Order: sequence, then C-alpha cells, then structure tokens
Amino acid sequence: MSAVGGDPAAVVFRAACPDCRARFELDAAAIRLAIGGSRRTTFYSFTCPECGAAVRKPAGERIVELLTGGGVRTLRLHQTV
Repeated sequence: MSAVGGDPAAVVFRAACPDCRARFELDAAAIRLAIGGSRRTTFYSFTCPECGAAVRKPAGERIVELLTGGGVRTLRLHQTV
C-alpha cells in the first residue's frame, strides 16, 4: 500500500489483491481502516475491483499514518472490560 499525490482530495492508494494478483489504485472511499488495541487488531480492508475478493491486510504505524492522512475512514475498535 502506498499513497500517490500530495493533495488529500486527490490522493489515491496503490494496492494489490493477494487472490488474483491484480495491482490497482483506490481512492480513500474504497478503503476502510480499523484501529484496535494491538497489531493483530489493526488492519485495512477493501474489495478488489478485479475479482471482487474481500481483502484484509495488517496496518502498521506507517500504513495507518498514510491512510488517515489520505482521508480514509477510520473505525476505532474498543475492548470491553
């Protein structure tokens, strides 16, 4: 995953599908970011525009930074006590 463009309104993200191996660009509206309490529960997801597969990939600090800076909607997961 990498961001392309400087203006947040025009940012697109390069991504790849692990199922069909297609490479493509997605805008912020096509990606969802979930931030959990651990590395296991922090991920981004999208639907492959080529094969329709639901893709979920882990998101480290740098990916979270890129996605939030590019306007991707974020869901914060909370742990119940």
